[in-house]
Amino acid sequence: LSAGEVLKTLNKFYKRKEIQRLGAENGLDARLFHQAFISFRKYIMESTSVSADLHIILNDICCGHVDDLFPFFLRHAKQIFPMLDCMDDLRKISDLRLPPNWYPDARAIQRKIIFHAGPTNSGKTYHAIQRFLSAKSGIYCGPLKLLAHEIFQKSNDANVPCDLVTGEERVYANEDARQASHIACTIEMCSTNTPYEVAVIDEIQMIRDPARGWAWTRALLGLCAEEIHVCGEAAAIDLVTELMYTTGEEVEVRNYKRLTPLTVLDYALESLDNLRPGDCVVCFSKNDIYSVSRQVEARGLECAVIYGSLPPGTKLEQAKKFNDPDDPCKILVATDAIGMGLNLCIKRIIFNSIVKPTINEKGEKEIDSITTSQALQIAGRAGRYGSSFKQGEVTTMHHDDLVQLKEILSEPVRPVKAAGLHPTPEQIEMFAYHLPDATLSNLIDIFVSLSQVDGLYFVCNIDDFKFLADMIQHIPLNLRSRYVFCTAPLNRKEPFVCTTLLKFARQFSRNEPLTFDWLCRHTKWPLAAPKNIKELVHLEAVHDVFDLYLWLSYRFMDMFPDAVLVRDVQKKLDDIIQIGVCNITKLIRASQSAAAPSTAEVMSEDFPLSRTRRDTRAVSDRHGAKSTEALSIAVEVPGERRAKNLKAYRSAARQDDLKSHGRGSLANRLLREGLLTQEMLRQLESEWQDQHRNGRYGLGSKRDDQNSSKETGKKKK
Repeated sequence: LSAGEVLKTLNKFYKRKEIQRLGAENGLDARLFHQAFISFRKYIMESTSVSADLHIILNDICCGHVDDLFPFFLRHAKQIFPMLDCMDDLRKISDLRLPPNWYPDARAIQRKIIFHAGPTNSGKTYHAIQRFLSAKSGIYCGPLKLLAHEIFQKSNDANVPCDLVTGEERVYANEDARQASHIACTIEMCSTNTPYEVAVIDEIQMIRDPARGWAWTRALLGLCAEEIHVCGEAAAIDLVTELMYTTGEEVEVRNYKRLTPLTVLDYALESLDNLRPGDCVVCFSKNDIYSVSRQVEARGLECAVIYGSLPPGTKLEQAKKFNDPDDPCKILVATDAIGMGLNLCIKRIIFNSIVKPTINEKGEKEIDSITTSQALQIAGRAGRYGSSFKQGEVTTMHHDDLVQLKEILSEPVRPVKAAGLHPTPEQIEMFAYHLPDATLSNLIDIFVSLSQVDGLYFVCNIDDFKFLADMIQHIPLNLRSRYVFCTAPLNRKEPFVCTTLLKFARQFSRNEPLTFDWLCRHTKWPLAAPKNIKELVHLEAVHDVFDLYLWLSYRFMDMFPDAVLVRDVQKKLDDIIQIGVCNITKLIRASQSAAAPSTAEVMSEDFPLSRTRRDTRAVSDRHGAKSTEALSIAVEVPGERRAKNLKAYRSAARQDDLKSHGRGSLANRLLREGLLTQEMLRQLESEWQDQHRNGRYGLGSKRDDQNSSKETGKKKK
């Protein structure tokens, strides 16, 4: 047989619509069909000999009978994709079109659904909680430990015994550890088997969250309560109504308006010199937090700091410090972590930037302007009802952002279109029964590829789950234990935490209990107060490790036996982190002095803060890399200093990006992030054109780069 003729015929076979249709009928979607064909073609072309019947068929198809090859192709496909033999069973298992049927206990009762809809600071959750407190039994489901803890305290203060249940903690109201009639929990921990009189589901709009939306779907469809009180944005009303229509339950909507006025100012802050008591500067990255907090304290102002990776106890202490009228701390620098779970006395919200890194449905990182929903959630924290500020204000750090913020706030909130779903352990176990040789990561992939959902649902992003599944794949664990380890709540960007999970799994597989002494050796406890930002970040990671231990201790009590001791040292660690956060500007200075001269240092030396028009912002490289030790400052100054500023920035950025200064993605990104203004961009274009007219080198030239790197502070002609 001619290899060239066979290859040509195989490619013809691949392109045949009839063959693709036959493949689809046998479970080969476009992706699997392509992979199977590549493997099949490689098998034929690289084999020194093939079976007699296949040799005859190949000889025939070279004469035109291409379709006769399909049975051999399908046989090969089933060898590399074993699930094709049990495709019908797998499709039934992964059929997600009727989630209400997963909760027979909830379907057995007629539930009353009340939707409390309104913006932040409208009293919607307050009214739902009042009904929760007056009920004979109840459950509160919130998105954060802080919110669950707040309801737990409120309930017990009102003499309504209430237990606290989070992934890492169980606190009983009764001294004999007998379960109370009321429970405040994080939403993932709610029970769908226990009957209640009243259930409260907070922040229902998070049902669309790409990672956690499944927990709200499960609570909404599965809670066994006579009354379900749902609180959140009005944008979720239509979806909740449609979901309840499929269960035969009606939705009563109660609308609320904001209790205090919120004003969007007509002027931007422009400079941190213009800060006033009660101001909160909102940033969307840790680097911006570090940078802004240092500049605030450089002006002789004390500030509190709150960001997402801080332990809940530290966040509460920082909030308490900011709220205390007798404390000299009157400024707050925070991320959007303040959007939920903290009661803060804020007069004015100032957006340091209006662009934020996000994760889309595919698990890809994107940088885009904040949504209307996010902007309203954050801005709404100003002027809280009952605080010392009867009116809230919102503005931006830079004037260019203010125009865009007004547009964002004026737009209607996009309606919530679909609710998240996630494969259950039982479904994965049934898949494993049919595919015993497949890894957990592959089982999840196959499940998602075969799953069928109707228009009201979507399958949540499972990249974190797959990451952990691949990481511990080589460790011998039974499927249920492996599944539990892969659902552990950790940040996969924290190497120390991921390494610890790996060690936990390895020790667990040997049936060796993970003791307090073992954990202390691994984390090098006791730990000292941080001396720089790097040490503070490590302490936060150790806190996450303690959280991970506690989370696993409630699922494998015999293997993680020292939860009480770990909780005690975690409280001590919380105090140490609190010390570090209170001295955060000292830690930043220590980090910068220990680091090699960076772009930030060059620029801050060249441009004293009194000369800056734009205040500090963290600058990332084009790959999004961020360093706690390289805090860059973007400034706008006249004439030759602007040119020196440009050279300093060029030494940290890639020159080929700057060639597209007028139209390219870098220019657009810098404009969007506020690091460039239109005026600066026009000036750069003008200077660039002048250089070319005079026969000088352009912005991205090799000679200019060399001159930039040799710059010693002298002015160039």
